[in-house]
Amino acid sequence: MRHDIQPNERSFSTKEVAEKVGIATPTVRKYGQILERNGYEFFKDADRRIFVQSDIEALIALRDTDRPLDDTAKDLMEQQKERLEDSNQTSPAVSAPDTYANLPNDPNQLKEFLQYLANELAATRDMNNQLTNSMSELKTTVSRLQQDHHVISSVIGNSAQKTNAKIEKLTEQQRTEFDTLLEQEKQKSEFLQKELQMMRDEQQREWRSQNEFNKRLEGAVQKPKGVLEGLFSKLRK
Repeated sequence: MRHDIQPNERSFSTKEVAEKVGIATPTVRKYGQILERNGYEFFKDADRRIFVQSDIEALIALRDTDRPLDDTAKDLMEQQKERLEDSNQTSPAVSAPDTYANLPNDPNQLKEFLQYLANELAATRDMNNQLTNSMSELKTTVSRLQQDHHVISSVIGNSAQKTNAKIEKLTEQQRTEFDTLLEQEKQKSEFLQKELQMMRDEQQREWRSQNEFNKRLEGAVQKPKGVLEGLFSKLRK
């Protein structure tokens, strides 16, 4: 099992590795499968690979090789195997109880060791304080954003209500003006119809008067003619 990770060594995600190596994320997965197929080991979180610097160097070697990928992967596996064996020989694992058993006996060394622990503890406390402050600032920012969102929503709602009220008012005004104009047009139409009927009646009266005049004139013209015909009739006798 792999155990060559160094203290404080940074781990990388697949996406970060793709950016550092300059290849696509699916290519990182493909190279990882090729390496594992040839015996190379990765740190794992469940089924997810966790990459360290030595793994990135292996991926770069696969990227730049002119040989078949499986051949290069076998060489990288052998290199990893040698590195793990060297790590086992030079840095044997130490169990937790042995850590306290191996504390230095020299007071100066012990003092330095305790000072180191104190510094680490202080650094951890500072980091915790920074994280606490960051969380507090984040909560404040989220609260402000929520308040701003509420204010913006209220403003938008009020503006929408005012706009709707104005639209309804303008619509009502237009409807009133339209009804007024329609009523005026109706009145004009009725007035014109009455005027037209009066003109027709006047024309009919003129026609009747003219007909009566023509009849009287025709009667007046026909009377002298009858008198002369009677006179001629008497003379012939």
